[in-house]
Amino acid sequence: MKLKLIIGVVLILVISLIGISILSKQPETVIDNPDDDGQESPEPSEIPDTEPENTEPETITPADTIIIPERGYLLGVLPIPYDGQDFNEAYQLASESCELVPVWGRPSPYWEKADDLEGQWGQIFVEQYTRGNGMTPLLHFSFIGENFTVSSPEGTEYTLSSPEWRLEYKESVIESVRVCRPAYLSLGNEVNRWYEVHGMDGDNGFSQWISIYEEIYDEVKTLSPETKVFCTFSREIVMENREADLSILEDFNPDKIDVLVLTSYPYSLQGVNTPEDIPRDYYTSIAEYLPGKPVGFSEIAWTSMEAFGGEQAQADFINDVSELTTRLDLEFIMWPWLSDLTVGDTTGLIRRDGTEKLGYLAWCGL
Repeated sequence: MKLKLIIGVVLILVISLIGISILSKQPETVIDNPDDDGQESPEPSEIPDTEPENTEPETITPADTIIIPERGYLLGVLPIPYDGQDFNEAYQLASESCELVPVWGRPSPYWEKADDLEGQWGQIFVEQYTRGNGMTPLLHFSFIGENFTVSSPEGTEYTLSSPEWRLEYKESVIESVRVCRPAYLSLGNEVNRWYEVHGMDGDNGFSQWISIYEEIYDEVKTLSPETKVFCTFSREIVMENREADLSILEDFNPDKIDVLVLTSYPYSLQGVNTPEDIPRDYYTSIAEYLPGKPVGFSEIAWTSMEAFGGEQAQADFINDVSELTTRLDLEFIMWPWLSDLTVGDTTGLIRRDGTEKLGYLAWCGL
C-alpha cells in the first residue's frame, strides 16, 4: 500500500515536470496586427507628433489704448525742445496738452526703421519719452527720396514697380509694426506730391503706389487688425502756392483707408494772408471724396510771421480750426513741432528762447 502511494506521488511529479518542459519550448505567440507592414516599430522618440499644427495667422494688438478726451479728438505734436530744454522736458511739456507724437525714427529710412525702433533710440523716444508720458506714437513711413526718386539703399536705383523694392518696403513695415505695435500707422507721407511729379502711369506712376499701399494695408490688418492704417495727403503744393489735386483719392479703395489724413499749411496759398481768407469748406470739400471717413491732420499750421498776422493770427487760426472742421468726424489734429526749429523759424508754438506764443495758449485751450 505504501509502495503504491509512493509510486503515485512520483508519477505526479514526473508529469508536472514534463508539462513545464513542454511549455518552455513552445514558440512565442505573436498577435497578428492588420496594420503591420513587416517593418520594425519606431522607438517612442521616433513617433511623429500627430497633434494638428496651428494654422492661424499671427496677430498682435496695439500697445496703446486710445481714450478720446472731452474735446472729441486727439491732439499731437513733435516735441522739439527750445534752447536750454532737453528732450525729456520737451516730451513732458507736450504731454500736458497732447495725446499723440509723430514717430519718424532718427529720422530713419524704411530699411532701418525696425532696428531703430527695437534698439536704444526706440526705447528712449518711443517707450520712455512718448509712452512713458502717456502719449501714443503715430508711426510714419515715407517712400519719397531726394528729387522725388524712390527712397532705397544707396546703389539700388529702384522704381515703385521694382519687385525687390516692393518686398523690402513691405517687410520693413510689417517688422516695424511687430516691434512698435502702433495704434496709428502711415504708410506714406504726402503721397499725392509724388503724383504731381510722376503722374499715374509708368514704372514710377502713382498707380504703382496705390497697388503696393493696398497690398501692405492687407498684410498689416492681418497682423494687427486694430491698427488704423492710412497714408497722408498734402492739401497744398506749398512750393507752388496752390491747392493740390486730391481727385486721386477716388482711385483708392475706400475700405483700405481707415482715416483720411491731411497735411495743411493754408497760408502758403496765393491770396490767403489771414485765417479769415480760408474758405469755410476748405477741408470739408476734400472729405467728400471719402464720405463717412474719420479725418485727421498729421500736420496743420499757421505761421507766426508778421507778414501773415504774427502771433495773433496763429492763435486765431488755432481757434478757427473747430469751425473749419465742424462737419468732419475729426480723429486728430497735430501741429508740426512744439518749438521753433531755429531763430528764423515761425512755425512752432514756442520760441527758441522758451517764450510761449499766443498760439501755444490757444493750443492748450482746445
